[in-house]
This record gives sequence, C-alpha cells and structure tokens, in this order.
Amino acid sequence: MVKDCTTVWHNCLQVIRDNIGEQSYKTWFEPIVPLSLVSNVLTIQVPSQFFYEWLEEHYVGLLKKVVFQELGSEGRLEYSIIVDQGNDHSKPQTVNIPTKKVPSAVVNSYSPERSFLKNPFESKAIDRHFFNSQLNQSYTFENYIEGDCNRLARSAGYAVANKPGTTSFNPLMVYGGVGLGKTHLVQAIGNHIKSNNPDKFVLYVSSEKFVNQFIESLKTNNVQDFANFYLLVDILIIDDVQFLSGKEKTQEMFFHIFNHLHQSGKQIVMTSDCPPRDLKGLEERLLSRFKWGLTADLQSPDFETRMAIIYKKMQSDGIHIPDNVIEYLAYSVDTNVRELEGVLISLIAQSSLNRKEIDLELAKSALKHIIEDVETEVNLDFIQKTVAEYFQVTLDSLKAKTRKKEIVTARQVAMYFAKEFTSHSLKSIGYHFGGRDHSTVIHSVQTVSDLIDTDKKFKASIQELQKKFKVKAV
Repeated sequence: MVKDCTTVWHNCLQVIRDNIGEQSYKTWFEPIVPLSLVSNVLTIQVPSQFFYEWLEEHYVGLLKKVVFQELGSEGRLEYSIIVDQGNDHSKPQTVNIPTKKVPSAVVNSYSPERSFLKNPFESKAIDRHFFNSQLNQSYTFENYIEGDCNRLARSAGYAVANKPGTTSFNPLMVYGGVGLGKTHLVQAIGNHIKSNNPDKFVLYVSSEKFVNQFIESLKTNNVQDFANFYLLVDILIIDDVQFLSGKEKTQEMFFHIFNHLHQSGKQIVMTSDCPPRDLKGLEERLLSRFKWGLTADLQSPDFETRMAIIYKKMQSDGIHIPDNVIEYLAYSVDTNVRELEGVLISLIAQSSLNRKEIDLELAKSALKHIIEDVETEVNLDFIQKTVAEYFQVTLDSLKAKTRKKEIVTARQVAMYFAKEFTSHSLKSIGYHFGGRDHSTVIHSVQTVSDLIDTDKKFKASIQELQKKFKVKAV
C-alpha cells in the first residue's frame, strides 16, 4: 500500500500522544505540518528554529521510534523550518534540515525491536534481556527537586535505588494527587538502578497495561507465560495500583507475582492516588502486603520548591527568565508540578512564536486563563497594598529594614493577614517582606493577636481591614 505523508504523520502522532503529556503534545506537535514523503524520507514543517532545536533536544528518540515503526529501518525524518513568516506579498521562507544523529543509547531505548510488545508473552522461550524496561531516561534524581513536600519519598526512593530489595522499604508505596511527581520519582529509581546495575531486569508498567496484558493472556491461553515473564523481573515498578480495583482475577495474579518477587528478595515499587488504607475494591490480603514496607506521600510543592523547579527547568533547557517572572509563575501556579511545567513550556513557546522577550507582561498575557482564577482570591500583593494604604505608608517600606513604629505595625498586620488569608508558608511570607526569617512572621502574628485582645481601637482597625479581605475572597 502506498503511504502518503499525512497518513504516516497521523499514525506517528497517535503513538507520540500516548507517550507524552497533553500540554506538551499540544505545544510541540499540534503546530507541525507534514509536507512530503519521498524515498522513505518524511518531511515535516516546524514554525521556527527554536521548535526544531526543542524537538531534537527533547523528543529525538521518540521521533526516531515512530518513524521506524511507520517507514521501517530505512525511514528518515527531515525538518522544514520557517525562517521568515512572509507577508501578503511573499511566501514564508523555509530551510530543510535532516534530523541529527541519534545517540546509540537513545536509539536502542526506542527502537521497535526492543520496545515492549503488545503481548510479550507469545514467545515460549522468554529472554528477559530482550525486553525494554519502559523507563523514560529523562526522569532522574538529579532533576527531581527536593522540598518539604517530597523529602521522605525521595530519600526512601534513593535508598531503594542504591540497594534494591535489601532495605526495609520493600515494597515502597508512593502516593499523592495528580501531577505531583509520582511517576518521575519511581522511574528515577528504575533509571538509577539500571545505571548502576545494568544486569538487573527493571520493569516499569502501568497497572492499566498490566491488566490489559493479563486479559490478552487469558484470551490466548498464555497465562503461564504471562506469570513466567513477571517472575523474571528484579525490580517491578507498577504505576497507579488503584486501577486494579474490582478486577479480582488480575488481583489474584498480582498477589502471586508480588509474593514470589518479595520472597525472592526482588524490589517492588508502586504508586497510587491515596494511601493503602483508603484504596477501595482491592483484596485485604493485597492491601496488607502493600503495608509491609514504607508508604510515603507527595504533597503539593510549596512556593520555594516551585521556584526551585522553575530554576532547574531553566538551567536544563538553557533559557533565561527574569526573577520577577519566575516569582510570578511560582506564586500563580500552586496546584502541581505538571501544570507548572506545562505553563512554563507554554510561555517559552509564546515567546518563540511571537518573537518576544519573556517578561512579566508576556507571562500575564500567556497565562490569562490561570491568573484570572488566582486574582479573584486574596493574595500577598493585595494584602500588602491594602494594609499600606490603610496605614498610609509606602509599599516599599513594608519590605524595607526600617524600624519606625508606624511601619513596623503595618508590616506586622500585613504578615498577620498573610498568614490568615493565604496558603503561603511562614518562610514564604517572610520572603515577600524583604527576605525576613520565619521567626519574624511568628512574632508579628503573635504581636497582632495580643493587641487585638488588649487594644479596642486596634481591634476595630483589624476588623475594618478584615472586611476588605473577606469581600475580596468571596
């Protein structure tokens, strides 16, 4: 059958979409246009030089994989880069560049011959060295930012990675909400083990894929091969075990696999969206085994950790973002790491496509749909501005080192309301008031509380201010 470039690229996108986040897919792959397919060379058009460099830096292995799958081992990819957008009188100018040579380690990681087959149990003679670990090599401990929100889980994960199967953290269960870094952490464990123990058979699999594979093995009468395959694993990393809920036969199979691996001194690492005690629809005997080792949670990153994540992302991608923009992003996106990274990617793309420097104005424009939600709530800027106006002092003086009584009082009141109306940590509040220590914030909150109890006039002022913040928060 003769293939055309549109069909080939459409098939490539189907695989790409399953392997990356939705935000990254929309930002980096939806704008691409397939141009031609000549002699197994697929040419795709990208909007800018920046796009080309980003794809080559972050997705070259994945692109190589999908092109191989569609066009065979002779398949090649070429970029058509728009270097001048043109106008009403002239067409855009482009330049064609072949893809860079892919490092052999990356090619091997993504090559079709080594990819995890839809049903890896068809072969009766299973060679465990044949199968890919299904690990994303970009997930490492080096780029996993540590903070109060994840310190226990990261420390336990690192201990497991250094001595798999020999610590008391077996199994290691990591739980937390969406986008908090569970998959990154457990895959970092796998990559660390593979790097230091290349002979170990590390396997990462989602529980959904595990279920589908088991169902397929039932259909083809290959259940024993299914079990034999998983019994060969040295380190089993299974993601989102909550999806095993209600699947009794799959749970029974997993129970036997779990027992065998654990008794053989093999390491088991799991993730879920809640602790074992809150998992519903799972057999009690499984839940009891989940509690044998260590259960560690991941929480939403605090302001300082979000700042560190952005700095790390900038460093790894070789980009520069002004400090005030970084602070704005860290303050505005306080839900999870995935959304924060998605917002950062969107901002970089906006800057590239619009050929504008990244500044606060561009950030606010690019993130309008998110910031609108934030600005309907009480935030530190609003508190500082409102308190400064009420006490007739300047905004800068609240952050300055001055010890004038009227300014100290205003600063203490602002810190008091920051503690009451925002989710900022004491350290973060101090940071926004001229880099003061968290103990200063504690002292300020206590001082204001004492004055409210002893000074009626002061209490009336606080109540008057409080109304402004409560109206804002509604």
